[in-house]
Amino acid sequence: MSLPALEKKGDIILGGLFSLHDMVEEPHLSFTSTPPPTQCTRFNFRTYRWMQTMIFAVEQINRDGELLPNITLGYKIYDSCSTPHQALRATMELMGSANGSLGKGRMHGESSCHEIVPTVIGDGGSTQSLVVARFLGVFSVPQVSYFSSCACLSDKKKFPAFLRTMPSDFFQVDALVQLVKHFGWTWVGVIAGDDAYGRGGANIFADEVRRLGVCVALHEIIPKNREQTAISLIISKIHSSRAAVILVFAVEQDAAALFDEALREGLTGIQWLASEAWSTAAVLSTPKKYHPILQGSMGFAIRRARIPGLQDFLLRLNPSSSEAFKDPFVKPFWEEVFKCSLGEGQERGGGGKPPCSGAEDLRNVSNIYSDVSQLRISYNVYKAVYAIVYALKSMRSCEKGRGPFMQQACPDTDNIEPWQLLHYVKRVKYLNSFGDEIKFDENGDPAAMYDLVNWQLRPSGEIEFVTIGRFDETNTFGGQKLQIQEQNIEWNGNQTKVPLSVCSNICQPGTRKAIRPNFPICCHDCVVCTAGEISNQTDAIECVRCLPEFWSNTERTACVPKRLEFLSFSDTMGVTLMAISLIGSCCTVVVVFIFSYHRTTPIVKANNSELSFLLLFSLTLCFLCSLTFIGRPSEWSCMLRHTAFGITFVLCISCILGKTIVVLIAFKASLPGSNVMKWFGPAQQKAIITFCTLIQVIICAVWLVVAPPTPRQLIPRESAIVILLCDEGSYIAFGLVLGYIGLLACLCLLLAFLARKLPGNFNEARIITFSMLIFCAVWVAFIPAYISSPGKYSTVTEVFAILASSYGLLGCIFAPKCYLILFRPEKNTRKHLMSRADKF
Repeated sequence: MSLPALEKKGDIILGGLFSLHDMVEEPHLSFTSTPPPTQCTRFNFRTYRWMQTMIFAVEQINRDGELLPNITLGYKIYDSCSTPHQALRATMELMGSANGSLGKGRMHGESSCHEIVPTVIGDGGSTQSLVVARFLGVFSVPQVSYFSSCACLSDKKKFPAFLRTMPSDFFQVDALVQLVKHFGWTWVGVIAGDDAYGRGGANIFADEVRRLGVCVALHEIIPKNREQTAISLIISKIHSSRAAVILVFAVEQDAAALFDEALREGLTGIQWLASEAWSTAAVLSTPKKYHPILQGSMGFAIRRARIPGLQDFLLRLNPSSSEAFKDPFVKPFWEEVFKCSLGEGQERGGGGKPPCSGAEDLRNVSNIYSDVSQLRISYNVYKAVYAIVYALKSMRSCEKGRGPFMQQACPDTDNIEPWQLLHYVKRVKYLNSFGDEIKFDENGDPAAMYDLVNWQLRPSGEIEFVTIGRFDETNTFGGQKLQIQEQNIEWNGNQTKVPLSVCSNICQPGTRKAIRPNFPICCHDCVVCTAGEISNQTDAIECVRCLPEFWSNTERTACVPKRLEFLSFSDTMGVTLMAISLIGSCCTVVVVFIFSYHRTTPIVKANNSELSFLLLFSLTLCFLCSLTFIGRPSEWSCMLRHTAFGITFVLCISCILGKTIVVLIAFKASLPGSNVMKWFGPAQQKAIITFCTLIQVIICAVWLVVAPPTPRQLIPRESAIVILLCDEGSYIAFGLVLGYIGLLACLCLLLAFLARKLPGNFNEARIITFSMLIFCAVWVAFIPAYISSPGKYSTVTEVFAILASSYGLLGCIFAPKCYLILFRPEKNTRKHLMSRADKF
């Protein structure tokens, strides 16, 4: 049984395939009788407008007569009912005779050459076109589709006769990828229809965005049976994914099923991205129930055009006209528009519809059929018809002997061979009346140019498709393919800011991304950079370590010079040590004044006043030399601090050594017959002090010449400070200085220890012994403390040792004498000093 077809005779017949119905009712098969005829349901006004656009273009060409003079075009159009098997069946009938079988025409002995269809315009859906293209490719019959965008159809090995006026999904995906990149979305969901169009486009999109570092939050398929349970599961996954941007790559019927379920489950706040198949679909934009969730949606649509005269042509239809009797599709269209029945002799039509009155007029209704504001696919149909006509014109313009075929032959225009027409269709190139250049590339694809449309809700309560950008695939030299006017965008939920769609929040400067185990790469935690590292950009993959002289600031966003650390006069420790040093110096000066004022008293005389004053002078220098350790190290201060320390302490210990020797010699000299004292008079004592000090001076001089102490920066890698200190230059020289001081101190301690039990008037040896014990204890403890002290605290340790030992000497040697002089003057007598019982 032949399928219903809309047919018009002509010299050349153009085949047409349009999905005038959205689905086919599956009949119940008993397998005991002939199956009932296929019943198509859900009439599609939009597709019917496309079909009428083809008829309009054919009649316009016939009426003008400029392109094909003396040639009348005819057409034969079938409804493919949005199913592959129905599309294939219609194609097979197109390839046969007017009665549905080429063999049947030949059997009657009739010539049917003019009835053969040399080309087919259609089908719309990619799934249907795949089946049709495989069939027509065998016979090299050119097929020009107006809406099939599957990238798979660009394969000329599989589909050699397929061309289209609809750009390939490869370019649409490129546009969508550029859109995602432009707005910085990194967590995007993809939902596809269960067909070649949806699966193919969604897979290409997912692969391309992953190359940009974008993660696909979910990738789901809308089943063709649109089972509610399966679609509900998709909505649940959208909820759990937390993706704010979802691409729906599906035909409008599948998209409608998804949005119906989204409404039932209250899914809101999603920024929907539309594939070209439903980006301007009135079946979704017209019902107000979809407005809350689809307002603000955006997607790419092919370029639109205004075709003069088309609206009047669309509105001419009437079931009572003479043309309507030849059109099997007018009746279901009319009944669907006006919700009435055209059944004759019935009070009530089929399905309970009232009978049509005959006064219905398409001008009184407003629907997608008569809406010519968004002529996008209709324009594709229009271009497809003209592409065939221009190919036919080129065939008829062939000059004999200069043809494109074997032996430069021209085609027989009275008996058109489809394979010859295919040759000319592939090479079509013309500029139409709208200023667009129409041509096909080597894959049979047109130039890809899209409008970026935004679904904006108007105060009237209607959705308007507002063009907010352009995508031109041919704009590859210097310019951007995608151009967007962001100020004109209305986002979902009337938001004014670009929606944020990320698995994890943006990592601010000062942090880095840390990938979560077992999660996509876009899902990460923001980890603060460790001390000494920075990141000065958002979403930094890793933190950058500062140079050794720099350290990270508190925010970890910039490297700043490390803080200099040294024992300064401004910090608390420096001020404290300076005060202690000055107090010690003042105390020493006070003792000098006391001794000077009471220099004639027995105690001062008995303690060798010259050595005492020299010792006090050296102690003053010891206190003051500690000040050279405070302050920023410089070349002069580094040389001064160590040499001054070494020389002043040797001078001090030499004086004590001299006093100790005097005590011992004095005791020996008091024995009968001893004249040893003459060998240790004042001159000899000064010589001993000078000789001992000169040795230290020589050591320090050699040290300064060979390897002097110099300022040095100690830069710990994991510290925020740069330690300024004095490098000893030569550790051997530094060791000799300390060792020499220690040698003198030990010698002095030994002599004092030997003299500790001398008679009472010479018991100063005990004080010297005690003072040297303190001195040695301080400096023995100093060595490990100095080595283990970090940074400026090694300097603090050295200053503390200097001050402690100086105070120890000052206190032990001079404090008892000052006490007797000031508070016990009755004991400051020669008689008392000569008394054996008196103890200091």
